[in-house]
Amino acid sequence: MNIRNKKSPRAWALVVGAAAVAALAACGSMGTAKTGTSFFVSSSGPGNGADLGGLAGADAQCQKLAAATGAGNRTWRAYLSQQPTANVPGINARDRIGRGPWVNAKGVVVATDIENLHGANNLNKQTALTETGAVVNGRGDTPNTHDILTGSQPNGTYIAGNVNTTCGNWTQSGEGSAMLGHSDRTGLDESAPAKSWNSSHMSRGCSPEALKATGGAGLLYCFAAD
Repeated sequence: MNIRNKKSPRAWALVVGAAAVAALAACGSMGTAKTGTSFFVSSSGPGNGADLGGLAGADAQCQKLAAATGAGNRTWRAYLSQQPTANVPGINARDRIGRGPWVNAKGVVVATDIENLHGANNLNKQTALTETGAVVNGRGDTPNTHDILTGSQPNGTYIAGNVNTTCGNWTQSGEGSAMLGHSDRTGLDESAPAKSWNSSHMSRGCSPEALKATGGAGLLYCFAAD
């Protein structure tokens, strides 16, 4: 027997101890990693048309729906812009949602980063899924709910000027209007707005009925911002 290949009990203890420390370190790293769903279209809005309770209410809706699917350990934000007024600053939707990448409930990457999200992203009817992985009804479906509230320009910034494009910064459920995007990237024609996921056209009003008549249900894009 070659005694040079035999390890003493102390040597074996050191080897086993080192392996255990490495395993614990690996488990600790896995525990802090953020994995799983980081993007979804809300399966429902708060229930009062475009009156979402402001940005905070919209974020709470995203957080609530994420928590119901086991993803509540992340910080969720609604993709919504806020128009500047005498009392509040302008806020861009693109500045609220983190840096990506973002993955849907089926594990498909919909955008790698902010620039990709506002460029050649992978958002379409098959990938812009709800928190449960369901497909959102699009053009040709009954009812069509592809109009998603955003209040944003194509580059993800708020729309300046005196035109109400956020239903009073998401506090109105009657008269007013909001900019919408098409989650299925399909509209009445082949124009860029018709295919825009975040800046397609204005709503007919802010009430649940007006949003439904336009082709929506007060749904939101929800992103994990952490």
